[in-house]
Amino acid sequence: MRPLKQWLGTGAAAVGSAELLDCVSGLCAWLARAERIFTGNKRLILFKWRCTESSTMTDGDYDYLIKLLALGDSGVGKTTFLYRYTDNKFNPKFITTVGIDFREKRVVYNGVGANGSPGKTFKVHLQLWDTAGQERFRSLTTAFFRDAMGFLLMFDLTSQQSFLNVRNWMSQLQANAYCENPDIVLIGNKADLADQREVNEKQARDLADKYGIPYFETSAATGRNVEKAVETLLDLIMKRMEQCVDKTQVPEAVNGGTSGKLDPVKADEKKCAC
Repeated sequence: MRPLKQWLGTGAAAVGSAELLDCVSGLCAWLARAERIFTGNKRLILFKWRCTESSTMTDGDYDYLIKLLALGDSGVGKTTFLYRYTDNKFNPKFITTVGIDFREKRVVYNGVGANGSPGKTFKVHLQLWDTAGQERFRSLTTAFFRDAMGFLLMFDLTSQQSFLNVRNWMSQLQANAYCENPDIVLIGNKADLADQREVNEKQARDLADKYGIPYFETSAATGRNVEKAVETLLDLIMKRMEQCVDKTQVPEAVNGGTSGKLDPVKADEKKCAC
């Protein structure tokens, strides 16, 4: 194996040991971030970090890691929406997303008991993936569908075409997501631009009702309904997971004397994975 300075190149010889250590630490942090992005599957996974000493996040800081994916046509405001949610800021100068990017946020989820009483509290680490809306990136972004646990399907209230394309996005989700009926929230963004509006609320709600999904009109500029939309999606995901856990704990008498095991699922049936 080549020496580190030789591997880094001749420029490394010009820096001192302290600077080189900072460089290595930064590289470790980047590798930890990259491993956290590109490993794992659709289940809840606590990721292993390569260089925990250079990271601000350690194992056990959170109970669940959940990946959410924002998708929709280019220019509907996915990036500014996620930026508003994670940083509570609005930046109108974002350039078009190339490929895929992501943001993170740590939240506390308060569960609700069966009788409406307060349930368990969980620390959740959200990864919010921001996808490119252009057709040329479609094959790349659809590859991430299967790893996401929930979807923020967005259109622009000032663009009738972006609303019409929601059906195409739904078809791609049904074909590429972890199951045929994933957890989705439909979002009409740019609600603050009322004078430029092309999609009325009834149109959007009728479409959401057709697919059986929640609908919110949001504004990344003002923050209207941004948190509510994400919290609704998180609630759907947590409830689905809770149902999956309950199914694995079915008593023997309920399941017809099969020692608590669920009936096997046929291989050709595409069921939602938990």
